Amino acid sequence: MASEISTIKSVRVDALVAMRIVKHATGAYPTTVYGSLLGMEVDGVLQITNAFPFPTSTDDDSSSSALTPKNKGVMWYENEMIKCLREVNVDANNVGWYQSSTLGNFINSNFIENQAHYQSKINERTIALVYDSMRGAQGGMALKAYRLTPQFVVAYKENKFTSDNLQKHGLTYKDILQELPLTLYNSHLATSLLHQLSIPQPAPAVLPVSISSLTNPPTYPQLSQPLSTNFNALDLTIDPVLEKSCDLLLEAIDGHNTEANNAAYYQRSLAREQTKISNWQQKRKAENAVRVAQKLAPLPEDDWQKIFKLPQEPSRLDALLISRQVEQYARQVDGLTATSSAKLFALNGGIPRF
Repeated sequence: MASEISTIKSVRVDALVAMRIVKHATGAYPTTVYGSLLGMEVDGVLQITNAFPFPTSTDDDSSSSALTPKNKGVMWYENEMIKCLREVNVDANNVGWYQSSTLGNFINSNFIENQAHYQSKINERTIALVYDSMRGAQGGMALKAYRLTPQFVVAYKENKFTSDNLQKHGLTYKDILQELPLTLYNSHLATSLLHQLSIPQPAPAVLPVSISSLTNPPTYPQLSQPLSTNFNALDLTIDPVLEKSCDLLLEAIDGHNTEANNAAYYQRSLAREQTKISNWQQKRKAENAVRVAQKLAPLPEDDWQKIFKLPQEPSRLDALLISRQVEQYARQVDGLTATSSAKLFALNGGIPRF
């Protein structure tokens, strides 16, 4: 299975598909939206040529998980849509799904379950496109492609995220998701149309024909020139996206501390029970030594399994996901602070202040 998944080296998304995803996400913001991706793989490049959104629920009491791709109703709708598209000779190969997010807040158990459902039951060569609605509103195309790594898929099927099992598979938080290079593609016809587009010429000057024309000259809309003066780059205020990203980073770190405390509590509980078992075994050995001296049958030494109960180790999956989410936020904050640092460096005359 690992060899089949590794054949995908990059992802190519049609510009029309990207616009559909952007329109779907911005129209329902801040609600998370989902959809299906269609296309095919050619020489290691996964070409996404079509997409359609999943239906939304009108029930206010329904949970957000009712609209996820692994929902039975959504799966039926997706299969019916693919059948209809196949009848009209449209690409009908399911190659993954997409969802919207806010500032990279998408790495959770729900996302993992959806992607594991696609890679294990539908097609091993499927991906997940994530569009960041808030980053997209700032003017960037915040669209990324992810898939689960082969070693994480194997561990997820076993559903045993204990410390021993993680060491067995060599799994860390960095081995959960793999980001694929993504490029946008325009057809030759669309590219030709873009090259033929030109900036409209301003209206010709009209000589005044009356006194009223002199007093009230006609006004024409001013066209924005490519080199027009823009002082937005000199704004030194804190970027609200950066501020929100820092808040999310702190919340993720608090969640990581909670998981670390749970793991430490388990270790303490396990150490206490093991100490009790060790004391009981030593006492039983002493009793058996006395009984052997008295020529009596020794007592069984494995009765501790009926008396003591070792605590069950909690799953480490949540800790892995939170650690991966912290890394996602840290990269995002690092990218956002680059612009602010450059502005402050220029303001200080190139002299860093410590």
